[in-house]
Amino acid sequence: MKKIIITEKQRGLLFKNGKFIKMLEAGKYLLAFGKSIEVLPLDQPIASKSCALETLLENKELASRVAICEVGDNELAIHYVNGKLFGALKTGKYAYFNDVDKHEFKLVDISTPEVDESISTATLAKLPPLYYYKIEVAEYEKARLYFDRKFVKLLDSGIHYFWKGTTKVDFDFVDTRLTQMDITGQEILTADKVSIRVNFVANYRITDCIKIATEIDNFEEQMHVAAQLALREYIGKYKLDEILENKDEMSKFVFEKLKSRENDFFVNIVDAGVKDIILPGEIRDIMNTVLVAEKRAQANVITRREEVASTRSLLNTAKLMDENKTLYKLKELEYVERICENVGSISLNGNSNILAQLTQVLNGNNV
Repeated sequence: MKKIIITEKQRGLLFKNGKFIKMLEAGKYLLAFGKSIEVLPLDQPIASKSCALETLLENKELASRVAICEVGDNELAIHYVNGKLFGALKTGKYAYFNDVDKHEFKLVDISTPEVDESISTATLAKLPPLYYYKIEVAEYEKARLYFDRKFVKLLDSGIHYFWKGTTKVDFDFVDTRLTQMDITGQEILTADKVSIRVNFVANYRITDCIKIATEIDNFEEQMHVAAQLALREYIGKYKLDEILENKDEMSKFVFEKLKSRENDFFVNIVDAGVKDIILPGEIRDIMNTVLVAEKRAQANVITRREEVASTRSLLNTAKLMDENKTLYKLKELEYVERICENVGSISLNGNSNILAQLTQVLNGNNV
Protein backbone atom coordinates (compact mmCIF):
# COMPACT_ATOMS: atom_id res chain seq x y z
CA MET A 1 0.00 0.00 0.00
CA LYS A 2 1.14 3.52 -0.76
CA LYS A 3 1.34 6.12 2.04
CA ILE A 4 0.36 9.81 1.38
CA ILE A 5 0.82 12.65 3.91
CA ILE A 6 -1.22 15.89 3.56
CA THR A 7 0.04 18.89 5.59
CA GLU A 8 -2.00 21.69 7.18
CA LYS A 9 -1.26 23.90 4.17
CA GLN A 10 -2.65 21.33 1.76
CA ARG A 11 -5.85 19.50 0.89
CA GLY A 12 -6.27 16.22 -0.95
CA LEU A 13 -8.61 14.96 -3.67
CA LEU A 14 -9.40 11.25 -3.43
CA PHE A 15 -10.00 9.37 -6.65
CA LYS A 16 -11.05 5.75 -7.11
CA ASN A 17 -10.51 4.23 -10.51
CA GLY A 18 -10.18 7.79 -11.89
CA LYS A 19 -13.44 9.04 -10.35
CA PHE A 20 -13.49 11.83 -7.75
CA ILE A 21 -14.75 10.58 -4.37
CA LYS A 22 -14.19 13.32 -1.79
CA MET A 23 -11.90 15.99 -0.32
CA LEU A 24 -9.32 14.95 2.28
CA GLU A 25 -8.10 17.01 5.26
CA ALA A 26 -4.53 17.13 6.60
CA GLY A 27 -3.29 13.71 7.76
CA LYS A 28 -1.66 10.40 6.74
CA TYR A 29 -3.44 8.12 4.31
CA LEU A 30 -2.78 4.61 3.02
CA LEU A 31 -3.96 3.98 -0.50
CA ALA A 32 -5.67 0.73 -1.42
CA PHE A 33 -5.62 -0.71 -4.92
CA GLY A 34 -7.35 1.51 -7.48
CA LYS A 35 -7.29 4.65 -5.32
CA SER A 36 -5.15 7.78 -5.75
CA ILE A 37 -4.79 11.12 -3.99
CA GLU A 38 -3.97 14.44 -5.65
CA VAL A 39 -2.48 16.94 -3.19
CA LEU A 40 -3.30 20.66 -3.75
CA PRO A 41 -1.81 23.74 -1.99
CA LEU A 42 -4.19 26.07 -0.13
CA ASP A 43 -2.67 29.30 -1.49
CA GLN A 44 -3.27 28.40 -5.15
CA PRO A 45 -6.52 28.11 -7.11
CA ILE A 46 -7.97 24.60 -7.21
CA ALA A 47 -6.73 22.97 -10.38
CA SER A 48 -6.79 19.19 -10.67
CA LYS A 49 -4.90 17.29 -13.32
CA SER A 50 -7.40 14.46 -13.12
CA CYS A 51 -10.75 16.25 -12.93
CA ALA A 52 -12.41 19.43 -14.18
CA LEU A 53 -13.28 22.15 -11.69
CA GLU A 54 -16.99 21.93 -12.50
CA THR A 55 -16.99 18.23 -11.61
CA LEU A 56 -15.25 18.90 -8.31
CA LEU A 57 -17.78 21.60 -7.41
CA GLU A 58 -20.64 19.12 -7.85
CA ASN A 59 -19.46 17.64 -4.57
CA LYS A 60 -21.50 19.53 -1.95
CA GLU A 61 -18.94 19.16 0.81
CA LEU A 62 -16.11 20.54 -1.31
CA ALA A 63 -18.32 23.31 -2.75
CA SER A 64 -19.22 24.48 0.77
CA ARG A 65 -15.51 24.79 1.66
CA VAL A 66 -14.36 26.92 -1.27
CA ALA A 67 -14.70 30.54 -2.49
CA ILE A 68 -15.62 30.79 -6.16
CA CYS A 69 -14.90 33.70 -8.52
CA GLU A 70 -15.99 33.87 -12.14
CA VAL A 71 -14.34 36.66 -14.19
CA GLY A 72 -15.89 37.82 -17.46
CA ASP A 73 -14.17 38.81 -20.70
CA ASN A 74 -14.01 42.53 -19.87
CA GLU A 75 -13.45 42.12 -16.17
CA LEU A 76 -10.65 41.82 -13.68
CA ALA A 77 -10.98 40.37 -10.20
CA ILE A 78 -8.93 41.91 -7.39
CA HIS A 79 -8.13 39.10 -4.97
CA TYR A 80 -7.93 39.65 -1.21
CA VAL A 81 -6.76 37.05 1.33
CA ASN A 82 -7.71 37.67 4.96
CA GLY A 83 -8.50 41.28 4.02
CA LYS A 84 -5.11 41.94 2.38
CA LEU A 85 -4.44 42.39 -1.32
CA PHE A 86 -3.12 39.17 -2.84
CA GLY A 87 -3.25 39.76 -6.58
CA ALA A 88 -5.63 39.95 -9.55
CA LEU A 89 -7.36 37.40 -11.76
CA LYS A 90 -8.11 37.62 -15.47
CA THR A 91 -10.94 36.01 -17.43
CA GLY A 92 -11.87 32.55 -16.13
CA LYS A 93 -13.45 30.64 -13.24
CA TYR A 94 -11.47 30.22 -10.04
CA ALA A 95 -11.99 28.39 -6.75
CA TYR A 96 -9.91 28.61 -3.57
CA PHE A 97 -10.13 26.56 -0.38
CA ASN A 98 -11.80 28.95 2.05
CA ASP A 99 -11.72 27.03 5.34
CA VAL A 100 -8.29 28.22 6.56
CA ASP A 101 -7.81 31.56 4.79
CA LYS A 102 -10.65 33.83 3.82
CA HIS A 103 -10.65 34.65 0.09
CA GLU A 104 -12.61 37.64 -1.24
CA PHE A 105 -12.87 39.09 -4.75
CA LYS A 106 -13.78 42.47 -6.20
CA LEU A 107 -14.83 42.49 -9.86
CA VAL A 108 -13.68 45.49 -11.91
CA ASP A 109 -14.96 46.49 -15.34
CA ILE A 110 -11.98 46.99 -17.69
CA SER A 111 -14.01 47.47 -20.89
CA THR A 112 -12.79 51.08 -20.64
CA PRO A 113 -9.26 51.97 -19.47
CA GLU A 114 -10.46 54.48 -16.88
CA VAL A 115 -9.91 53.21 -13.35
CA ASP A 116 -12.92 53.49 -11.04
CA GLU A 117 -12.49 55.86 -8.09
CA SER A 118 -13.22 53.01 -5.70
CA ILE A 119 -9.82 51.49 -6.61
CA SER A 120 -7.10 53.37 -4.77
CA THR A 121 -3.69 54.10 -6.29
CA ALA A 122 -2.15 52.21 -3.37
CA THR A 123 -4.04 49.09 -4.44
CA LEU A 124 -3.02 49.53 -8.07
CA ALA A 125 0.63 50.02 -7.14
CA LYS A 126 0.64 46.58 -5.49
CA LEU A 127 -0.72 44.80 -8.56
CA PRO A 128 1.61 43.37 -11.23
CA PRO A 129 2.22 45.86 -14.12
CA LEU A 130 0.74 43.39 -16.64
CA TYR A 131 -2.74 44.55 -15.54
CA TYR A 132 -2.37 48.31 -16.08
CA TYR A 133 -0.57 51.19 -17.77
CA LYS A 134 1.31 53.50 -15.42
CA ILE A 135 1.92 57.07 -16.60
CA GLU A 136 4.23 59.26 -14.51
CA VAL A 137 3.98 62.96 -15.41
CA ALA A 138 6.65 65.31 -14.03
CA GLU A 139 5.86 68.68 -12.45
CA TYR A 140 6.98 70.55 -15.60
CA GLU A 141 5.09 68.28 -18.03
CA LYS A 142 1.67 67.55 -19.45
CA ALA A 143 0.78 64.16 -20.94
CA ARG A 144 -1.51 63.71 -23.95
CA LEU A 145 -3.68 60.61 -23.50
CA TYR A 146 -5.05 58.57 -26.44
CA PHE A 147 -7.52 55.67 -26.50
CA ASP A 148 -7.29 53.64 -29.73
CA ARG A 149 -5.20 56.50 -31.22
CA LYS A 150 -7.92 59.07 -30.46
CA PHE A 151 -7.06 61.98 -28.18
CA VAL A 152 -8.94 61.87 -24.87
CA LYS A 153 -7.51 64.46 -22.48
CA LEU A 154 -4.45 66.09 -20.96
CA LEU A 155 -2.95 64.61 -17.81
CA ASP A 156 -1.48 66.89 -15.15
CA SER A 157 1.61 66.10 -13.10
CA GLY A 158 1.33 62.99 -10.96
CA ILE A 159 0.97 59.20 -11.37
CA HIS A 160 -1.96 57.92 -13.43
CA TYR A 161 -3.18 54.33 -13.94
CA PHE A 162 -5.26 52.83 -16.77
CA TRP A 163 -6.44 49.24 -17.24
CA LYS A 164 -4.92 47.05 -19.92
CA GLY A 165 -8.02 45.77 -21.69
CA THR A 166 -9.32 45.72 -25.24
CA THR A 167 -8.69 49.46 -25.67
CA LYS A 168 -5.17 50.48 -26.70
CA VAL A 169 -3.75 53.23 -24.50
CA ASP A 170 -1.04 55.60 -25.80
CA PHE A 171 0.44 58.77 -24.39
CA ASP A 172 3.18 61.29 -25.02
CA PHE A 173 4.67 64.12 -22.99
CA VAL A 174 4.82 67.87 -23.51
CA ASP A 175 7.51 69.93 -21.79
CA THR A 176 5.92 73.15 -20.51
CA ARG A 177 9.21 74.74 -19.39
CA LEU A 178 10.93 77.61 -21.16
CA THR A 179 12.77 75.98 -24.08
CA GLN A 180 15.69 77.23 -26.15
CA MET A 181 15.91 76.91 -29.93
CA ASP A 182 19.39 77.33 -31.46
CA ILE A 183 20.04 78.19 -35.12
CA THR A 184 23.75 77.77 -35.79
CA GLY A 185 26.04 78.42 -38.72
CA GLN A 186 23.51 79.97 -41.16
CA GLU A 187 25.50 81.15 -44.22
CA ILE A 188 23.81 84.22 -45.72
CA LEU A 189 24.92 86.78 -48.37
CA THR A 190 24.82 90.46 -47.46
CA ALA A 191 23.78 93.18 -49.92
CA ASP A 192 27.46 93.68 -50.88
CA LYS A 193 27.84 89.91 -51.54
CA VAL A 194 29.81 88.99 -48.42
CA SER A 195 29.02 85.54 -47.06
CA ILE A 196 28.60 85.62 -43.29
CA ARG A 197 27.53 82.96 -40.78
CA VAL A 198 25.01 83.81 -38.08
CA ASN A 199 24.20 82.02 -34.81
CA PHE A 200 20.74 82.84 -33.51
CA VAL A 201 18.82 81.80 -30.38
CA ALA A 202 15.14 82.03 -29.37
CA ASN A 203 13.38 81.09 -26.12
CA TYR A 204 9.77 79.92 -26.20
CA ARG A 205 7.11 78.16 -24.13
CA ILE A 206 4.31 75.93 -25.50
CA THR A 207 0.86 77.47 -24.98
CA ASP A 208 -1.52 74.86 -26.47
CA CYS A 209 -0.46 71.28 -25.82
CA ILE A 210 -3.31 69.80 -27.88
CA LYS A 211 -3.25 71.86 -31.07
CA ILE A 212 0.52 71.73 -31.29
CA ALA A 213 0.14 67.96 -31.83
CA THR A 214 -3.05 67.90 -33.94
CA GLU A 215 -2.77 71.00 -36.16
CA ILE A 216 0.93 71.41 -36.93
CA ASP A 217 3.60 68.96 -38.04
CA ASN A 218 6.95 69.35 -36.28
CA PHE A 219 6.49 72.88 -34.92
CA GLU A 220 10.18 73.11 -33.94
CA GLU A 221 11.32 72.63 -37.53
CA GLN A 222 8.79 75.17 -38.78
CA MET A 223 9.95 77.73 -36.20
CA HIS A 224 13.52 77.02 -37.25
CA VAL A 225 12.71 77.72 -40.90
CA ALA A 226 10.76 80.89 -40.05
CA ALA A 227 13.76 82.27 -38.15
CA GLN A 228 16.09 81.38 -41.03
CA LEU A 229 13.89 83.20 -43.55
CA ALA A 230 13.68 86.28 -41.34
CA LEU A 231 17.48 86.37 -41.01
CA ARG A 232 17.91 86.06 -44.78
CA GLU A 233 15.35 88.79 -45.37
CA TYR A 234 17.16 91.24 -43.10
CA ILE A 235 20.77 90.45 -44.02
CA GLY A 236 20.03 90.51 -47.77
CA LYS A 237 18.97 94.19 -47.52
CA TYR A 238 22.09 95.58 -45.85
CA LYS A 239 25.83 95.79 -46.40
CA LEU A 240 28.30 94.15 -44.04
CA ASP A 241 29.24 97.37 -42.22
CA GLU A 242 25.58 98.24 -41.63
CA ILE A 243 24.86 94.76 -40.28
CA LEU A 244 27.80 94.86 -37.87
CA GLU A 245 26.77 98.30 -36.63
CA ASN A 246 23.08 97.32 -36.18
CA LYS A 247 23.24 93.86 -34.65
CA ASP A 248 20.51 94.74 -32.14
CA GLU A 249 18.22 95.93 -34.94
CA MET A 250 18.61 92.56 -36.68
CA SER A 251 17.69 90.73 -33.44
CA LYS A 252 14.62 92.94 -33.02
CA PHE A 253 13.52 92.36 -36.63
CA VAL A 254 13.72 88.56 -36.39
CA PHE A 255 12.08 88.53 -32.94
CA GLU A 256 9.10 90.53 -34.24
CA LYS A 257 8.77 88.21 -37.24
CA LEU A 258 8.63 85.15 -34.96
CA LYS A 259 6.33 86.93 -32.51
CA SER A 260 3.82 87.60 -35.29
CA ARG A 261 3.53 83.84 -35.91
CA GLU A 262 3.03 82.69 -32.31
CA ASN A 263 -0.54 81.59 -33.00
CA ASP A 264 0.62 79.50 -35.97
CA PHE A 265 3.15 77.61 -33.85
CA PHE A 266 1.04 77.52 -30.62
CA VAL A 267 3.91 78.90 -28.58
CA ASN A 268 4.86 82.08 -26.75
CA ILE A 269 8.13 83.57 -28.02
CA VAL A 270 9.72 85.08 -24.91
CA ASP A 271 12.88 86.53 -26.45
CA ALA A 272 15.25 86.07 -29.38
CA GLY A 273 18.56 87.47 -30.52
CA VAL A 274 21.74 87.11 -32.56
CA LYS A 275 24.52 85.37 -30.63
CA ASP A 276 27.38 85.61 -33.12
CA ILE A 277 28.21 86.95 -36.56
CA ILE A 278 31.12 84.99 -38.03
CA LEU A 279 33.05 86.56 -40.92
CA PRO A 280 35.07 84.75 -43.64
CA GLY A 281 38.80 84.49 -42.96
CA GLU A 282 39.91 87.05 -45.56
CA ILE A 283 37.32 89.57 -44.41
CA ARG A 284 38.47 89.14 -40.82
CA ASP A 285 42.08 89.80 -41.88
CA ILE A 286 41.08 92.97 -43.74
CA MET A 287 39.02 94.25 -40.84
CA ASN A 288 41.83 93.50 -38.41
CA THR A 289 44.22 95.49 -40.63
CA VAL A 290 41.77 98.40 -40.76
CA LEU A 291 41.32 98.25 -36.99
CA VAL A 292 45.09 98.27 -36.39
CA ALA A 293 45.48 101.27 -38.72
CA GLU A 294 42.67 103.13 -36.97
CA LYS A 295 44.17 102.48 -33.55
CA ARG A 296 47.63 103.60 -34.73
CA ALA A 297 46.15 106.80 -36.13
CA GLN A 298 44.34 107.42 -32.86
CA ALA A 299 47.56 106.80 -30.93
CA ASN A 300 49.46 109.26 -33.16
CA VAL A 301 46.81 111.93 -32.64
CA ILE A 302 46.99 111.43 -28.88
CA THR A 303 50.82 111.58 -28.96
CA ARG A 304 50.81 114.84 -30.95
CA ARG A 305 48.20 116.32 -28.66
CA GLU A 306 50.28 115.48 -25.60
CA GLU A 307 53.45 116.90 -27.22
CA VAL A 308 51.67 120.16 -27.99
CA ALA A 309 50.30 120.34 -24.47
CA SER A 310 53.76 119.62 -23.02
CA THR A 311 55.41 122.29 -25.21
CA ARG A 312 52.77 124.85 -24.28
CA SER A 313 53.32 124.05 -20.60
CA LEU A 314 57.10 124.52 -20.96
CA LEU A 315 56.54 127.84 -22.74
CA ASN A 316 54.27 129.09 -20.00
CA THR A 317 56.80 128.03 -17.35
CA ALA A 318 59.62 129.81 -19.20
CA LYS A 319 57.60 133.03 -19.42
CA LEU A 320 56.86 132.95 -15.67
CA MET A 321 60.50 132.34 -14.77
CA ASP A 322 61.62 135.11 -17.12
CA GLU A 323 59.28 137.57 -15.43
CA ASN A 324 59.97 136.41 -11.84
CA LYS A 325 63.61 135.97 -10.76
CA THR A 326 62.62 134.35 -7.47
CA LEU A 327 60.64 131.71 -9.31
CA TYR A 328 63.64 131.17 -11.56
CA LYS A 329 65.88 130.59 -8.53
CA LEU A 330 63.38 128.19 -6.97
CA LYS A 331 63.15 126.18 -10.20
CA GLU A 332 66.93 126.15 -10.39
CA LEU A 333 67.16 124.82 -6.83
CA GLU A 334 64.55 122.15 -7.63
CA TYR A 335 66.63 120.82 -10.52
CA VAL A 336 69.83 121.00 -8.48
CA GLU A 337 68.11 118.94 -5.79
CA ARG A 338 67.06 116.31 -8.30
CA ILE A 339 70.57 116.09 -9.76
CA CYS A 340 72.22 115.89 -6.34
CA GLU A 341 70.15 112.88 -5.43
CA ASN A 342 72.33 110.90 -7.88
CA VAL A 343 75.73 112.47 -6.91
CA GLY A 344 78.00 110.74 -4.36
CA SER A 345 79.97 113.84 -3.04
CA ILE A 346 80.59 117.53 -3.97
CA SER A 347 83.53 119.74 -2.74
CA LEU A 348 82.90 123.50 -2.30
CA ASN A 349 84.91 126.43 -0.83
CA GLY A 350 83.75 129.46 1.03
CA ASN A 351 85.05 132.13 -1.39
CA SER A 352 81.81 132.69 -3.33
CA ASN A 353 78.08 132.00 -3.41
CA ILE A 354 77.30 128.29 -2.73
CA LEU A 355 74.47 128.13 -5.27
CA ALA A 356 76.72 129.63 -7.93
CA GLN A 357 79.44 127.08 -7.16
CA LEU A 358 76.95 124.20 -7.39
CA THR A 359 75.68 125.52 -10.68
CA GLN A 360 79.22 125.72 -12.07
CA VAL A 361 80.01 122.15 -10.85
CA LEU A 362 76.86 120.74 -12.41
CA ASN A 363 77.59 122.59 -15.66
CA GLY A 364 81.04 120.98 -15.76
CA ASN A 365 83.14 124.15 -15.05
CA ASN A 366 85.98 124.48 -12.51
CA VAL A 367 85.23 126.50 -9.40
